[in-house]
Amino acid sequence: MVDSLMVFLKKHKQQITIELEKYIINNTNEGRLRDAMLYSIQAGGKRIRPILLLAVLDSFKQDTKKGISVACALEMIHTYSLIHDDLPAMDNDAVRRGQPTNHKQFDEATAILAGDALLTLSFQIISESKELTSEEKVYLIKELSAASGPKGMVDGQMQDMDSENQTIPLDKLETIHKYKTGALLKFSIMAGAFLAQANNHETIELTRMADALGLLFQIQDDILDVVGDVNTIGKPTGSDEGNHKSTYPQLLGMEGAVNQKNYYAEIAYKSLDHAGVNNTILSELIKYLSQRDR
Repeated sequence: MVDSLMVFLKKHKQQITIELEKYIINNTNEGRLRDAMLYSIQAGGKRIRPILLLAVLDSFKQDTKKGISVACALEMIHTYSLIHDDLPAMDNDAVRRGQPTNHKQFDEATAILAGDALLTLSFQIISESKELTSEEKVYLIKELSAASGPKGMVDGQMQDMDSENQTIPLDKLETIHKYKTGALLKFSIMAGAFLAQANNHETIELTRMADALGLLFQIQDDILDVVGDVNTIGKPTGSDEGNHKSTYPQLLGMEGAVNQKNYYAEIAYKSLDHAGVNNTILSELIKYLSQRDR
């Protein structure tokens, strides 16, 4: 199964990158804005969110082609959020994925506009998809808007900034990451379930799995910010401490953070089992995300 996961990741990561570049080139004019959009899209990244969406389709034995446009839209929104998070007004990061952040490579105004353009283009892509029905487009645009908007990812970023320079309790930290990190990850899985026509029971279990996976993913991020290799991660470690943010290792200690991560992994595995899609690419992805080194 490990070999099949690596094949799945390589195949779909390449496919998503190619499609992303096509969407941007076909929907922008030549110039600095297009260059800045492509710069961050081509910087690499794990493409975890779109791959999760496609993995749900695959696990339900559905054609992954059905989800490509939504997967690309999702990655555009994730990329826009990284461009804006790196800005001096927010996290003020100079390196992302082993290269200068967008505002360092270009300038702050260009980075803001590149992020804006990726965000708005994402919804255009879904609305123009030839693989989706009108009803599917409306539902997915609504859900993606909610996941990325003022009661989702954007609010999570606001709460994260508001919590700087103070120690917050664990439940507050989990609430922040439920929105900041978990909202788009959850959309990935639930959009895949919707397109795969999962039944009510399967959808409930996948919702539980998605919530657990979002927290697991963030805990591993916090762990890597302490013990990760700078060259592997592609950005400096210790940024959370430098920005005076509460993290799982800070609140629970490293052993406690690992135990908490394993707790959520177990919930995710059980939920997949209850949904009848254990021993699939999704199962391997839980392990992969829990043990990732970047």
